[in-house]
Amino acid sequence: MPPTGAHFNAYFDENFTTSATPANGLALVDYSPSYFDVCLTRRTLFFNLVSLFIGRWAEEFCMSSNSAPKVGVIMGSKSDWPVMEHAVSMLERLGVAYETRVVSAHRTPDLLFDYAKSAAERGLQVIVAGAGGAAHLPGMVASQTPLPVLGVPVESKALKGLDSLLSIAQMPGGIAVGTLAIGKAGATNAGLLAAQIVGLQDATVRSAVEAFRAEQTQKVLDNPDPRPEPEAE
Repeated sequence: MPPTGAHFNAYFDENFTTSATPANGLALVDYSPSYFDVCLTRRTLFFNLVSLFIGRWAEEFCMSSNSAPKVGVIMGSKSDWPVMEHAVSMLERLGVAYETRVVSAHRTPDLLFDYAKSAAERGLQVIVAGAGGAAHLPGMVASQTPLPVLGVPVESKALKGLDSLLSIAQMPGGIAVGTLAIGKAGATNAGLLAAQIVGLQDATVRSAVEAFRAEQTQKVLDNPDPRPEPEAE
């Protein structure tokens, strides 16, 4: 910043201290640090606020237009994640936007109701719900939303997931839950089936599903020999 006493050409303003007036009609004014500091501070603050507003607006616009979740992946507890992450991995592979969180049917029933009732309004098209033991989460979610709900039975220590499977599969008539296999395979297929549902209205996702299935078909055709490859000597 210039030292005090430096001169600048400017139109006369009462906030400046004028010096000699040259022939061009402009007043030579003494530089006032306090005045310019205030202007600079205000200008910096203004542009910072504008940048902040534009940045947040752009972020929200991108999320709403390109990355708004289409699939909700929920589970009864964090211990279900090692299974449910396979549903998420499939969604990521197929380019499907998703959200994931813990929603316990027994420990957080109010949260369950709020989540299920607001799902359609928030843009979700399908919900994948995984639970183990007395696996009431998928059925209770299905009772609170018109969206399709896919249930993934998580293997339990006591009954190896059979209790989870029956809890989800044996729904009363009128409340539908699409029940997948127990464990990793069920979670993987839940992600795939959710993508197929989204693909009914999204050509990009549908193409990704078709490419995935073609790829796995080609892998089988490329490796017809079931015998293991001989180890190199």
